[in-house]
Amino acid sequence: MAQQIEVLVDGGSASAGPPLGPALGPAGVNVMNVVKLINERTAAFKGMKVPVVVHVRDDKSFEVTVGTPPTSALIIKELRIEKGSGKANLEKVGDLTLEQAILVARQKEQDLLGAQLKARVKEVLGTANSMGVTCMGKDPRIVQQEITQGLHDAAFS
Repeated sequence: MAQQIEVLVDGGSASAGPPLGPALGPAGVNVMNVVKLINERTAAFKGMKVPVVVHVRDDKSFEVTVGTPPTSALIIKELRIEKGSGKANLEKVGDLTLEQAILVARQKEQDLLGAQLKARVKEVLGTANSMGVTCMGKDPRIVQQEITQGLHDAAFS
């Protein structure tokens, strides 16, 4: 019977210790091979918690599926800030460039609902707004409207 093991690991620095090792040991797979593959696939998310699912088949072969960190965590990483604002309406904690918002939208492409890049960037800006983060010195809602109006089309080509 195949097993599915879900864990949250540190991007690029998973180890055979907890939580991964104890979960994989009873499955009978080579833990170090799994750890190596996870570290290769999560290297881009270094310093962040990344959801990982390891599918172990009956023949002890395995497949690793890597999720992406939350949009807010990617924004925090881009801005190099500690956390979002506790009072998003009053206190702003960072300023995202449109290029950074596009990068986050591309990283979260599989998880966001928007069919087009513009729609996904607008989703990222919605998260930024709730975190107390501005975009290009403006309220993210204004930038969302500007994207809808086509004012930033050059950035999406």
